[in-house]
Amino acid sequence: MLMAHPAVLPGLVDRYWALSVLDAAGDASPVRREIRDVEHALCVATGTTDVHAALIAARHRLPGAGALDDSVLAPR
Repeated sequence: MLMAHPAVLPGLVDRYWALSVLDAAGDASPVRREIRDVEHALCVATGTTDVHAALIAARHRLPGAGALDDSVLAPR
């Protein structure tokens, strides 16, 4: 599987969160389309099919992430 260069992921994650804030503020139409584009890019870059899984995968691939840090996935 192709993996995104680590330099690409922080920008995609930051863009996703910034757009999410704008979407919550009510500017839905053009922002929503861009969010879908960023979600798709994150999924392709991480080899996932769901944006939530893509964000988790990106988090684990970002610089400074612990290789064994599965706290997001741990059962409660």
